[in-house]
Parts: sequence; C-alpha cells; structure tokens
Amino acid sequence: MHELLALAVRLADEAAALIREVRTAGFAVSAKQDESPVTVADTRAEALITAGLRAAAPDIPVIAEEEVAAGRITAPTARYWLVDPLDGTREFAAGRDEFAVNIALIAHGAPVLGAVASPALDELHFGIVGQGAWRRRGAVEERIAARAPPPDGLTVMASRHYADAPELAALLGQYKIAALTNIGSALKFLRLAEGAADFYPRLGRTMEWDTAAPQAVLEAAGGCVLTADGTPLRYGKPGWENPDFSAWGLR
Repeated sequence: MHELLALAVRLADEAAALIREVRTAGFAVSAKQDESPVTVADTRAEALITAGLRAAAPDIPVIAEEEVAAGRITAPTARYWLVDPLDGTREFAAGRDEFAVNIALIAHGAPVLGAVASPALDELHFGIVGQGAWRRRGAVEERIAARAPPPDGLTVMASRHYADAPELAALLGQYKIAALTNIGSALKFLRLAEGAADFYPRLGRTMEWDTAAPQAVLEAAGGCVLTADGTPLRYGKPGWENPDFSAWGLR
C-alpha cells in the first residue's frame, strides 16, 4: 500500500506541475457532451497519470474521467484506480485557485488510499485509510487529522456552485454554524481532513472521480463521508454518479 501511495503522490505532483505550465502558457476551454468544460490541462494531466499508473501497476485497472467521457469504459473490479486529472475545471478556467488532481485506489467499493494535489496552492494531501494522512505544503510535510466540532459551532465548507440552494440553507438550519465558506473542488474535503473545518454537505451532482481521492484522505485523517441513510459513500455505482452526501471531521 505504501508503494502504491508513493506512486499516486508522485503522479499527482507531476500532473500538478504540468497543469501549472498550461495555466502559465494559456489555454482554450471546450465543452464535453454533458456541457461540462474541458481544457488541454485535463487531457494532458490524465494522459500523464494513466500512463504512469499502467506502467507501474499493470495489474490494476484505471478508470479516468476523460477516458470515460470519450467512451473508453473500464468495468470496475475488486481493485482499481479512479482518476480525476483536474477536479474543478470551472474554477481553473475562471482563473481561481480552487482546483485539484485526484488519484484514488478503490478496493471492494471503498477508497483505501488517495493523493490530492492542489497545483495553485503548492499543496499535496495524501493518506491510507486506517494508517494516517499527511499534507505537504512546499517543502514541509506533516501529519494531519480531522477535529471534533468546537463548542461554538461547525465550520462548514460548501460548494461555490450551490451556494444559493434553498435545500442547503434548510439543511444548515438544523445545526449550530460558526462559519460558512463556499469553495470549489476537492479542497472542501481537505480542509476537513486537516482540522480547519467540520462539515461539507453536498446536495448536488458529483461523480465518483470527484470524491474518491479526497474521501480517502479525509477517512485516513479520521473523518467520514456518509449518504442520506447514514452509510459510507461507496464506489462502482452504475454511471459513476454519487448520491447526495455529507462529509464530516470527527463526530
């Protein structure tokens, strides 16, 4: 597992460097069939990651967002990689810093390890569920852990694109809230994993490659990701689409 985590970390780091190069050079934005945006950063980063995973671990299948969008469908097996080469393409295209590279290993429907690079922030979060989670910021690497909610209320991370949803307001009305921040991409999970926030409710569409790696990091840090019925969010679902979920630090 540690060798596979090191592989995911290395490739996430290399993909982050490539994405920074594309951002500096400039890029065009296209639309996929589902009208979601895609850039050369998505496709080049995915090519780097998938080639690296297949070369180093040829026995583990790879399922990646842009390959699926292009019609290359790999059936989930007992163990497989799940890749989002640029989570938060809308944020990337808009010039914001809230985008990430997600690489996860799924085993029997559960994320067991993950690496998430945040190219614009020079951060890399990674972990193995049951063994711990870490953050590398610049040259400094340290262990991270989710926190118990403080007495003054929850610090909430919520999606930028669902900030005005009435369903979100209704849900948050059930809790004592100390602060609310709306941001994009996997960063919401990461702030929970490092103990800077407590709750991320998701009441809109996500795909499995959006959530697998950051879920692994959060669970490695002691948090959890639960569906509406209180069961853990799992993987290998038809169409790769997630239901609504809630991510938590320590509960």
